[in-house]
Amino acid sequence: MPRQWIARLIPSPHALMERWPARVFGERLAEPKLWSLTRRGVCSGFGVGLSLCFVPLPVHTVLAVLIGISWRINIPVIIATTLLMNPLTMVPMFYAAYRVGTLLLGAPPEHFGFHISWDWLQHGLGPRWKPFLLGCLMCGVGGGISGRWVAELLWRGWVLRRRQRTCQPRH
Repeated sequence: MPRQWIARLIPSPHALMERWPARVFGERLAEPKLWSLTRRGVCSGFGVGLSLCFVPLPVHTVLAVLIGISWRINIPVIIATTLLMNPLTMVPMFYAAYRVGTLLLGAPPEHFGFHISWDWLQHGLGPRWKPFLLGCLMCGVGGGISGRWVAELLWRGWVLRRRQRTCQPRH
């Protein structure tokens, strides 16, 4: 991992404590373990962030900070990973979750159009909420577990390559 490059991107906890949204979390936000670039913290943060991407509510950042503080894992990595869910990726990810839910429930997928309105939420999503939420849950769990282990494998592979390069005799 290019630690110096990542460390420059991460704000200091004390600088964050001066901003009003961060004051809610108090001194717990300044704990060094939440900001250090350790294998456990980064890999766990990536997995948790992928899980949070499938929460169908716009509370990803708040959940990321709360989980990061309570589980003592890297907060910047969780928040950065939750940004994978954005307006460009939201529809394909939620549609995939819906399809996974219909597959697990054995229900045929229904065609529906998306409209941003309260009426659509009541009548358009209403009959499809069970497969949608089940799919979000399963994709979140599966994405979190697989993301954590993929990050772990990449981290360990990078460390092994770096050790091999530094331990090779020079001719």
